[in-house]
Amino acid sequence: MTPVSIEELAKLSVQSRQKAKILAVASGKGGVGKTSISANLAICLAAAGKRVVVFDADFGLANLDIILGVNSKYNLSHFVKGCRTLEEICQPVCGGVDIVSGLAGLEELAGMSDFVRERIIKALETLSDNYDIIIVDTAAGIDRTVQAFCMAADHTVLITTPDPAAITDVYTLLKALAIKRYDGRFSLIVNMAESVNEGKKIYRQVSLAASQFLEVQLHHAGVLVRDECANLAVRKRQPVVLEYPRCSFTGALMAVAARLSRIPVNNAAGQGFFKKVVNWFF
Repeated sequence: MTPVSIEELAKLSVQSRQKAKILAVASGKGGVGKTSISANLAICLAAAGKRVVVFDADFGLANLDIILGVNSKYNLSHFVKGCRTLEEICQPVCGGVDIVSGLAGLEELAGMSDFVRERIIKALETLSDNYDIIIVDTAAGIDRTVQAFCMAADHTVLITTPDPAAITDVYTLLKALAIKRYDGRFSLIVNMAESVNEGKKIYRQVSLAASQFLEVQLHHAGVLVRDECANLAVRKRQPVVLEYPRCSFTGALMAVAARLSRIPVNNAAGQGFFKKVVNWFF
């Protein structure tokens, strides 16, 4: 047998190393429970043995730390400005879950030289090496920032409610990403449904429209039936899956997490997540 060199072993190690799965959570419309789902989904995935970091990409109204009950002393702006290291702004929430609190604006990125921007991207790329899953909680709406994070992700998880405006807005976002030829996976969570049947009916309606008019396959991630425990947990600044572990909402979200964790990473292009995001801006 021909011996394998150290260089060849190193190459095989790099090729076989699994990069983190990137889940972008988006909605189109605000008030559908997107950030709460992002936070609690992270905890459910961590409970399944995954190393998870939640990245707050709402640069206007960053509030992921409030949902998780974390008092963030530092956020992404401190890292971009060079005041703190990535490790210092990446704060632990609970077992297996860390959070990167949001950035107030993109002005810092826009004014940087290519060299400085590339250095920052490389540092942020360590997130993909240190975690199994990165959950990106995008802002509400369909602006270029939201679309950039979705386009760079392996999997976009769309959130809607039975509200007709929410359904219309999530379809509009889906259409915008389809026009840009998004090559990742789309899934839909129907939140605040009155029943599982109502949620499945909404999924079928959106899925059929996506298939017929956009030629896009929309996968069913799950239905979250309206549960007062979810509202109570938000008021307490506690994740519902920790505050009310036996409620129906927690059980349904655990099922969603199990479904999402089984989906393989695409990573076909081999390009880093944050580099892809910045490329969409610049």
